[in-house]
Amino acid sequence: MMDITKTNKIHLENIEKHYGEKRVLDNIDLSVSAGELCALVGPSGCGKSTLLRLILGQETPTIGDVFIEGQPVGFPQPNRGIVFQRYSLFPHLTVLNNVLLGKRLTKEHWWLPWTNRKDWLDEAMDYLERVRLTDAINKYPHELSGGMQQRAAIAQALIMKPPVLLMDEPFGALDPDTREDLQLFLLDLWETEKLTVFFITHDLEEACFVGSRLLVLSQYYSDDRGEDNKANRGGKIVADYQLERVGNSTEIKQSTHFKTFIAKVREEGFDPKVRQHVRDFNLHHPDSFQTLTVEENRANNSPF
Repeated sequence: MMDITKTNKIHLENIEKHYGEKRVLDNIDLSVSAGELCALVGPSGCGKSTLLRLILGQETPTIGDVFIEGQPVGFPQPNRGIVFQRYSLFPHLTVLNNVLLGKRLTKEHWWLPWTNRKDWLDEAMDYLERVRLTDAINKYPHELSGGMQQRAAIAQALIMKPPVLLMDEPFGALDPDTREDLQLFLLDLWETEKLTVFFITHDLEEACFVGSRLLVLSQYYSDDRGEDNKANRGGKIVADYQLERVGNSTEIKQSTHFKTFIAKVREEGFDPKVRQHVRDFNLHHPDSFQTLTVEENRANNSPF
């Protein structure tokens, strides 16, 4: 049997994250293959950003293991690019210099006269052309619209060619029209660059539209640990869908099928009155797996 901890880009197993007595993530199992645009969504307080920080290496799990390309996650490294909701750009640098900064700061290049590196300049201009910012290379972040700033931040991350691109609600601060434009831009970039993307959003419609895979993280579920444990249940992946892409037209958002699917997902993960048992989670994606403890699932408790 193939060891998916070594073949998949991201692999987490038996992950728990506690802050003091508060359990934020509860027995998370996740494996992400190369080339997926994995969208993660869930209600407030379910642990979305905490999970991203574990994958980034910004924090360590209380229990369990995180692997990136088969290796323990360690500290933040260039193999994980990151685009935040805002503040990814340095305000005192132009767009071009923001994009070049990662090259300048790499260990093997920090001492070189970076302003004269034509290969770096050519590469930066190539990425700025892809994100449609060649006319803004000498502008500073405060001179750009929100959408332009996020496109620059994406170019800043992509020039380092990260095997995994992490995006933490990158379009959350944008107006609806700009947000939709950036959704289409991301899909086009993902398809042409063959990226592996882990995309966090609070917007369920956005997650269903951009993702090739949809993960629903929620604290609203039941198990066999009893009511006493209910208040301290951390987020768990309660649904994992492989999504079919039929073009990148935003018209799909108006279809009955799309709206019905969103209503189903909202009920599964966002409604505190609807609590699926851990045995009944909709884990349909081929890479999905679940390692339940005996306490969570006493139906599997056996002396043998």
